[in-house]
Amino acid sequence: MDQVGDIIENFLRWAVIMKQLVILILVMLMFPTASIEAMPEYAKWGKIAVEETQKHYKAAIIDYKHIGRTELTPKKSEEKFKLWIRNKAGNEFGVIVTIQFNPSTEIVQSIQFSETNR
Repeated sequence: MDQVGDIIENFLRWAVIMKQLVILILVMLMFPTASIEAMPEYAKWGKIAVEETQKHYKAAIIDYKHIGRTELTPKKSEEKFKLWIRNKAGNEFGVIVTIQFNPSTEIVQSIQFSETNR
């Protein structure tokens, strides 16, 4: 009888381990956050830079690069981007887009465009 009791005990241990393993796999499938990267802080400002450049130049955006953020004052920060654009005539050139905003309220204070051929 002891052998039957040992077999049942081992089976129950195995069943508990398998149940825990199944639950772990299901949780990993439901919440795959470890493999998803968070959007960078500048993503919102990059979207604004692209949209405003398209409106300003009525051109296609070919490439995009975040240059960086500068804290100018406690109430004024600046995000800079370099966009490479192609206008309707087929000419390509770079545009440095500078967005100044209040970091607390995220209200845009100004957007400046500076053309470059590099």
